[in-house]
Amino acid sequence: MGAATGTGIPAAVSDGVPGDVRGVLFDIDDTLVDLEFSMTSALRDVSEHLLPGLDQAGWDKFGRIFTHETTHFYDRYLAGQITFNEQRLLRGRAALGHFGVELDDGEQAHHWVSSYASRQHGYIRAFDDVTPLLDALDSAGIPYGAVSNNVHDYQRIKLDAAGLERIGILIGTDTVGVAKPDPAIYLEGVRRLGTAAADTLYVGDNRLLDAEGSTAAGLRGIWLNRGAEAAPDFQGREIGSLLDVLAVLA
Repeated sequence: MGAATGTGIPAAVSDGVPGDVRGVLFDIDDTLVDLEFSMTSALRDVSEHLLPGLDQAGWDKFGRIFTHETTHFYDRYLAGQITFNEQRLLRGRAALGHFGVELDDGEQAHHWVSSYASRQHGYIRAFDDVTPLLDALDSAGIPYGAVSNNVHDYQRIKLDAAGLERIGILIGTDTVGVAKPDPAIYLEGVRRLGTAAADTLYVGDNRLLDAEGSTAAGLRGIWLNRGAEAAPDFQGREIGSLLDVLAVLA
């Protein structure tokens, strides 16, 4: 590895010598953008009147149900079985139902979903390690982009709200009509970068869809394991921060 520069960026990267890596693709949600923070913050805003007196442990449980324990509803959305707002409502109903609250059909449900959607965008933010890495990639002349399991326009708004307008290449599920882990969605990102799959990193927080899925498509998959989740059977490359990508480049 090259010696560190005064900015903490390895010299091999800051000098524009990236080894054999020619491009980098990223997942968006909970990789570049702290989606869990925006979701749980907005959830509390729109649900406090339904759950008066709920303590912090309760709100933590509420957030876990919505963000982690109901992802099968999102899978149904990706499969085309329900709409995006329908999966949101089903997840909200599951979280509220855990505490004995039911959303009425009609106006109450519509208001909850629309209020959540508008509030969530106000909480969107990039992780602190995103800008330093993108600065290093720009300095090294390494192109980058994003490949997401959501539609292009929705994710474009999210990236811009997080201050990541500089990520110009964005592939959504509607770009090629498939979702991760279909190889076509990663390879469209590679095509847009103008690189070869074997020379392109793909970094994401989902071990199966991001690290293993991109690797199966011929890219160099990296699992961004921010929470130090135990996965003893995982044989691929694992990092705990996006800044660890600099070591891969160097």
